[in-house]
Amino acid sequence: MTGTVFRVLVVDDDPDMAAFLARLLTREGMAAETVADAEAAFARVGTLPPDMILLDVMLPGADGFTLCERLKSSPASAMIPIVLVTALEDQESRVRGIRAGADDFLSKPVRREELIARVKTLRRLHETRRELEARRLAAESQHKETLRKAFSRYVSPRLAETIIADLAEDGTPFRREPQRVSVVALFADLRGFTRLTESTRVDEVVGMLNEYFHAITDAAYRHEGTIFSMAGDSLLVGFNVPFAQADAAERAFHAAQDMVAGFAPVLATWTAHGGAATGVGIGIASGEAILGNVGSPHYMSHTIIGDAVNTAARLMQMAQPGELLLSRPVYDAVRGTLEGQRVRFKGEVALRGRSGTIEVYSVTL
Repeated sequence: MTGTVFRVLVVDDDPDMAAFLARLLTREGMAAETVADAEAAFARVGTLPPDMILLDVMLPGADGFTLCERLKSSPASAMIPIVLVTALEDQESRVRGIRAGADDFLSKPVRREELIARVKTLRRLHETRRELEARRLAAESQHKETLRKAFSRYVSPRLAETIIADLAEDGTPFRREPQRVSVVALFADLRGFTRLTESTRVDEVVGMLNEYFHAITDAAYRHEGTIFSMAGDSLLVGFNVPFAQADAAERAFHAAQDMVAGFAPVLATWTAHGGAATGVGIGIASGEAILGNVGSPHYMSHTIIGDAVNTAARLMQMAQPGELLLSRPVYDAVRGTLEGQRVRFKGEVALRGRSGTIEVYSVTL
């Protein structure tokens, strides 16, 4: 490559031949190093891989065919061009060299013009191959960065990095087929916001929503929740999906706390400018859900659906500004962290669209 000295390793047990080859290469502006046997060559390639190897076939110990095959079978050295230098002209030896992975051959006695021509040709091929590989790696890196930015809109940065790492293994960030999962679903909603929009300019509404979502999505990411839906002024966050979280309920509860706390300064500013009273209402429920791609051929969404999600949505609709409503399983899971909180048992509650009742607990945040 331009500006880089091309390094050639000469492997020959004849010191005069090794020095002769090295001298020819040096005159052409290349850097040449010599070793006398296969083991020394293999060790040198392992510590400082050369750009090309001139390899004598007849060596003490392991011969050049064996060393060539060994180097070509290793991922670290497989791409290094190897030229076999040999006095053997029979067809069998040529075939053996090809099978060993040799890129070219030089016959002894070595003629300067032939040596330089073959080395320069392989050098161009090697540098082209290396440039193409560098471009491939750069494109792959750019692709991963684009994916990371896209996933970071939905999951925390750490989870986004995990998804990208998984992507390299199986080609897809999420399982394509639907799957039944255990989930803790959190729904957050800006209570009373619809009335507020009736007396607010359109551009101000959008700005206010952006401030609101910035505060609550930051809280979701902080506790590694996955954002599955953002509609109107409502946000659906899942925990324990797509990666297992043994403390999913606690993560959801602390995310709810941070959502209300993070939104408080924004709410104070709104109120100071004459905005109507509002606040975040949150519902959290746990249970089974189905994780999968839902939609039509024109629009698909990777989301969660099921009783846990519906229950969290109904609880959110019942919640007052600054109130968190928990289903009984979630309450049991986070009870140890509720000390000092204003908790109230709301009793058996019938939820719209759901048969029977559930026990609901209220936490004032």
